[in-house]
Amino acid sequence: MRTLAIGDIHGGLKALKQLIEKLQINTNDQLIFLGDYVDGWSDSAQVIQYLITLSKTNDCIFIKGNHDVWCEQWLRTEDVNGVWFNHGGKETIESYETFSEDDKKQHLYFFEDMQLYHIDDDNRLFLHAGFTSMHGVERELHKENFYFDRTLLEMALTMDSRIEKQSDLYPNRLKLYHEIYIGHTPTTNFNQDQPIQAINLWDVDTGAAFTGKLSAIDVHTKKVYQSDIVKDLYPNELGRNKQ
Repeated sequence: MRTLAIGDIHGGLKALKQLIEKLQINTNDQLIFLGDYVDGWSDSAQVIQYLITLSKTNDCIFIKGNHDVWCEQWLRTEDVNGVWFNHGGKETIESYETFSEDDKKQHLYFFEDMQLYHIDDDNRLFLHAGFTSMHGVERELHKENFYFDRTLLEMALTMDSRIEKQSDLYPNRLKLYHEIYIGHTPTTNFNQDQPIQAINLWDVDTGAAFTGKLSAIDVHTKKVYQSDIVKDLYPNELGRNKQ
């Protein structure tokens, strides 16, 4: 059995299908998607439909990202958040043009059922962005941190390697979990096209919405699987590169 953490998809159905094919998944594998399924390339609604179908035959856990929160709000109320519209929402709305109202309701239920975080039996934490409570995700006061926070990654990246884990100076947030897997911040921001490890945290968002690839990582072996560069799969589109 493999546990595979999959980074931000952002409407890149072609990359998702390519990655799933490379993974050669079977029913014993668990797929943990780290959020941001929509907003970017032109297949956002199609990505959601694909994932709904995939979840019927495979063990899938879907974490909710900030773009998913925005899309869920639109599906529920039809109100268009201006920030969302300018950061991929326009393309997502257009992707729903051929979907019926019943389809949209099904997708709304899918978004509503997403988890804000997941902790496995080996004390691995999976979430979209981060958390700020020194006592862990269960005691986080502001749930928005689960899909907006970047301080967890920043802290892990800037940790002084000379600080021993037993030290009082070692960050409590990194002590709480055996490993942490996130998306949200593209590793391409750091000129990396692979998942980044910082202490016991892995960032699996490898910039699929921009100039990178869609990635998955086997949490046991740390083997990385990747699609082609997503923008090459959508040569007539800009994705989120225009924002």
